[in-house]
Amino acid sequence: MAREAGLDLVLVAANAEPPVCRILDYGKFKYQTEKQKKESKSVKQEIKGIKISPRIAEHDIQTALNKTTQFLAAGHKVRITCQFRAREAARPELGLNKLKIMAERMAELAVVEREPAMEGRLMIMVFGPKPGVVIKKKEDGKAENTQDSGEEIQSDGIGEDHSPEVG
Repeated sequence: MAREAGLDLVLVAANAEPPVCRILDYGKFKYQTEKQKKESKSVKQEIKGIKISPRIAEHDIQTALNKTTQFLAAGHKVRITCQFRAREAARPELGLNKLKIMAERMAELAVVEREPAMEGRLMIMVFGPKPGVVIKKKEDGKAENTQDSGEEIQSDGIGEDHSPEVG
């Protein structure tokens, strides 16, 4: 039957009673099994990187955390790198504090896989997605506007709004 069809007779299960054979194109079968092996190996987790400095502002920390949340939601690991410049390297505790703040805020969503450690002028910490935690993404992809229309937008620090001086 295999010769009539122009295909090969392949022994699938030799130990079965009776032995099981299949009529198929052996070259195509071999190609598909190799392709499946390659696909199963390519399930590699990427490590995404975010850089901060020891003098980073609160808003910038929040932006970095939002980006970290997006990466974790996609199933990636995240490497946070705090880079010290010039005299900043003399005070590594400033960078360590910023990284600890980030770790505290990400505690619900991520696991710290590598504690902060100095490597030359860099302090590196690695987050991994917490198993079993689903991170919800916003539908529009934009941040919410939390400012109330009654709030003042700009202040001179003593509770009065800036008003243009008319001369």
